[in-house]
Amino acid sequence: MARSGKAVEFDRYGDIDELHFVAQELPVPADDEVVVEVVAAGLNHIENFIRQGDFVDRLPLEFPARQGSCFAGIVKKRGAAVRDLAIGAEVLGHSIGGGAHATWVTVPATAVVKKPMNVEWEVAGGLYLAGVTAYDIVRGLHLGAEDVVVVTAAAGGVGHIECQLAKAAGATVIGTCSPRNHDYLRSIGVIPITYGDGIQERIEAAVTRPVTAFIDNHGGDNPELATALGVPASRFSSSDDRLDVEVRFITAERDDAEPAMILGALAKLIAENKVRVLISGFYPFDAVAQAFDDLAEKHSRGKVVVGMQPVETGARSHWYLSGKARAVAEARD
Repeated sequence: MARSGKAVEFDRYGDIDELHFVAQELPVPADDEVVVEVVAAGLNHIENFIRQGDFVDRLPLEFPARQGSCFAGIVKKRGAAVRDLAIGAEVLGHSIGGGAHATWVTVPATAVVKKPMNVEWEVAGGLYLAGVTAYDIVRGLHLGAEDVVVVTAAAGGVGHIECQLAKAAGATVIGTCSPRNHDYLRSIGVIPITYGDGIQERIEAAVTRPVTAFIDNHGGDNPELATALGVPASRFSSSDDRLDVEVRFITAERDDAEPAMILGALAKLIAENKVRVLISGFYPFDAVAQAFDDLAEKHSRGKVVVGMQPVETGARSHWYLSGKARAVAEARD
């Protein structure tokens, strides 16, 4: 078994140029912990903001700091009290306090769930924060077949999962997006509406029933839009609400059982093809800074993920990039 690996760290608040690799030794788990060899790990917008110091009052860091809350991998070691996870078990989970962007991550056994065989590694690795955030928000709206819900930034990492969970609850879903994402949203059963002037009229023309709920992933004028559409305040989920949910789950403690419960429910929905997580950028681990840079542009559909063991390397490794980043790389070549 390999005993040396690497992890991503940064020593002060700043942009992606603060990220660097440090050597990592194979950890030794406590009695209630497992050591997971990470196969894939997700990136999230909030991690960029935390590293840049945007949330220093709410989420202060101790340096050197590590990032990454979402991961999937293989159990390599387990503590003496762990009985339900064998060495070699394939799992997905969340890293307590960050650190999933590494060769190995050590977490309580209660922070992981078993990965269904038919769920791809990159999907499992990118699922936690976006997935549990979407699940919690949609659950809170109590949607049903009588509902028409608008989801803004509907093709984003959280938005596209919210859309599918709302569909699974029986609601009619309208997703706001740029024109390039219309076909994707149609493919998951969502009515696409382009941003910009006249959006209220376009939404009202798209359905014969009134809008009853609104999920805002972007902010801006969306609270006013929801009011103009007649959405009750109790059924409006704001971008601030989303941030609160993300902070709640990115800071989940060791004894918090809800994250794993939700993650298990989501993994089951994906295994049953009721939710499809879109991976738009899949980067080799060595390109994690470039992956964060791509994510910061806010043009990626779905999720951006790093793979610790990608199949393609060398000249063809740019195949893993998002479409936007791949075009830049090819132009540069």
